[in-house]
Amino acid sequence: MQIQDQKQKQDIGLVGSGNMKVNEVTGITEEQFEQLAEKKDACYHKVKARYKVWPSAYASGALVQCRKKGAANWGNKSKK
Repeated sequence: MQIQDQKQKQDIGLVGSGNMKVNEVTGITEEQFEQLAEKKDACYHKVKARYKVWPSAYASGALVQCRKKGAANWGNKSKK
């Protein structure tokens, strides 16, 4: 019976495998999450204003592109 219980726990990730210990918890605390969630840059506001559905794959991709190019340059058409 113990082997079956251990197998079930291993399947759902409760028993560590490899170098991870059973009681080791990784991640951020709730307080750190709140601090990170408060930081919204100019790209976030520009993209959120443009896309009606948030979050979506298109909006997330646009957010990445904006952060890559810079908020001042994103969304401007090139004049040729």
